[in-house]
Amino acid sequence: MRTRKLGFTTAALSMAGALVLATSACGDDSGSAGSDRPVTLTYWASNQGPSLEADKQVLQPELDRFEKQTGIKVNVEVVPWSDLLNRILAAATSGQGPDVVNIGNTWSASLQATGAFVPFDDAALAALGGKGRFLGPSLAATGAAGQPPTAVPIYGMTYGLFYNKKMFADAGIDGPPKTWDELIADGKKLTHDGKWGLAVEGASVSENAHHAFIFGQQHGADLFDSSGKAQFDSPQQVAAVKQYIDLMAVHKIVNPSNAEYANGTEAIQDLVTGKAAMLMWQSIASSVKAAGVSEDDFGLTPIPLPDPGTGGRQVNGMVAGINLAVFKHTKNSDAAMKFVTFMTGKEAQQTLNKAYGSLPTVNDAYDDPAFQTPTITAFQQILANTAAPLPQVPDESQFETLVGSAMNQMFADAAAGKPISDGYVKAKLSDAKQQMTGGN
Repeated sequence: MRTRKLGFTTAALSMAGALVLATSACGDDSGSAGSDRPVTLTYWASNQGPSLEADKQVLQPELDRFEKQTGIKVNVEVVPWSDLLNRILAAATSGQGPDVVNIGNTWSASLQATGAFVPFDDAALAALGGKGRFLGPSLAATGAAGQPPTAVPIYGMTYGLFYNKKMFADAGIDGPPKTWDELIADGKKLTHDGKWGLAVEGASVSENAHHAFIFGQQHGADLFDSSGKAQFDSPQQVAAVKQYIDLMAVHKIVNPSNAEYANGTEAIQDLVTGKAAMLMWQSIASSVKAAGVSEDDFGLTPIPLPDPGTGGRQVNGMVAGINLAVFKHTKNSDAAMKFVTFMTGKEAQQTLNKAYGSLPTVNDAYDDPAFQTPTITAFQQILANTAAPLPQVPDESQFETLVGSAMNQMFADAAAGKPISDGYVKAKLSDAKQQMTGGN
C-alpha cells in the first residue's frame, strides 16, 4: 500500500534550524545578478498538475520569459508531494539545496521555525508591491503571527465539492448536496455498476490531515489548545474523523481501493473519467484538460456545512495554497528575490494560476476574465467567507504527519472490512497525540 512518508519531529526542526544558522553564513552573492558571470538558480516546484512532466511544460515558458527579462536562468525540478517536505527539511539541515522552493502553506510556521529561510520584512514586501497587494487569507498563511513571514503566496486554493453533472442527472438528482445527509444519500444513488459516489485519497497524509481539520472545525474541535498543546483525540475531533472514514466504512460510497490512493492525482482521475461522481478537492482544471474533457461537465459547490445549532463552526474549507520561499544558504540572493518578484507579478500570476485552475494571490491579477468563471467565483467566496487557516504553529507539520498517517491506517482497515468504532478512532488519534507529546 502506497503512503506518503513525511515523518519528522520537532527536535529535527530545531536541529535543522541550528545547522542552517551555522551553514547559511557561508552564502554570498558572488553569483548574483549584476556580477560578471551568469547566474543560474535552482528551483524546487511542487507538483500542481496531473504529472511532473505536465508541470514542467507549464512552468518552462515562464522561466524562459524570466531569463529573457533578467539574464537569470532557472533550473526547475518538480518534486512530488510525497517527497517534498522531507527534502526541504534535509536541505534546511544540510545547507545544501535549491535557492528557491515551493512549500505547502500549511507548513509555513513549522518551516519558519527552522530559521532556514529569508524573512520577508516590511521592506521586502514593499518591493513586491506591499502587503495590501496580496489576498489577506493567503498572506495570513505564511508564518506565525507577529513574525515576518518567511514565504509569500503564489497559488491560492481552498476546498470545494466537485461533482459530475451528467452522473447526477442520470441518477435523477436535481443538484449538488447542501447537507451532509444529502451528500450520503446522493452518494448511495450514484454508487452502482462499478461507479462510486465519491473518491478520496485515503493513503495521502496531507489530504487526510486537511479533512481532519475541516471536519474538526465543523464539529467545534481545536487541534491545539491556547498553550499549543495537542488535543487530537477530543470527542469533537473523533466525531469529525469518523464522519470522514465512514464514507467508506459505513455508507460505502467510496471504493475500498481508494485506501491506496496517495499521489494526489488518482482520485481526480476517477472523477474526470466517470468512475466517481464527487470529489472534495482544490482544483481539477489541469487534469480535466489533460483528460480531454470539458470543465463544463463538472460543477463546484461548497462542502456541506453542519447545522449551526450543533456548536460547530461554519467552516467548509481551509486556506490552502502554495507559498514561495528563499533559502538563506543561497549564494544568489539578489537573483532569487528577483525571481520571487517575477512569480508574484501580475502576468506570471495570471498565466500560472490559469494553467493550474488555482486562485491568484495578488489582487491586480483578477481583471482577467479567466478568474471570473463560476468555479473560480465559488472558490473565491469559500476562501473569503467560510475557509479557516490551519494553526500557524511550529508543530503543525507534525500534526499532518501523525494524524494523516493514523487516518491512512483507518482507511486501510475500513477497506479490509474492519469495524471503525468511536473507540477505534479515539485510540488512533490518542496514539498520534502521544507521539506528538513524546516529540515535544
